[in-house]
Amino acid sequence: MPNARKLEIVKELSEKLSKAKGIYLADFAGLTVQEAVDFRKKLKENGIEYRVAKNTLIKLAAKEAKIEGLSEYLVGPTGIALSYDDPASPAKLIYDFAKENEKMDVKAFWMEGELFGAEKFEEVAKLPPRNELLSRLIGDLQSPMRTLAATLQASMSKLVATLNGLKDSKQE
Repeated sequence: MPNARKLEIVKELSEKLSKAKGIYLADFAGLTVQEAVDFRKKLKENGIEYRVAKNTLIKLAAKEAKIEGLSEYLVGPTGIALSYDDPASPAKLIYDFAKENEKMDVKAFWMEGELFGAEKFEEVAKLPPRNELLSRLIGDLQSPMRTLAATLQASMSKLVATLNGLKDSKQE
């Protein structure tokens, strides 16, 4: 029979999972206390929440939040990194930390409605930051417009120069 504290944890986790744009499940077994503290600190500095809870409570919270598929990855010690802004931001931090501490593995991650296994994690971790991707997109969108504007400007300049030349020749 669930006690009040466990029900509260499930409710809290469910709310957080519902709000999250990115959810990362990691196996942290084997990390020292200091490594775990350093990891949490690094995530917190970047606006990412990290929680450890019992797998059964996470399963119940995911079910309440209508996030399907997490259950199969909830085996053994599981830590959850939650991102509320950029769904891919935790990937880079977790990836860098996992390279330094081979004891940590990503089990799966969920981004904006889609669940991915650990095999896709490295691809996401190596993506440039969101702001850089947006800057590239804006640059790519502006490039054809700049070219068109320059072409039109050059055509107009040539037209004006031709008309001025014609006017000068008529005046002579």
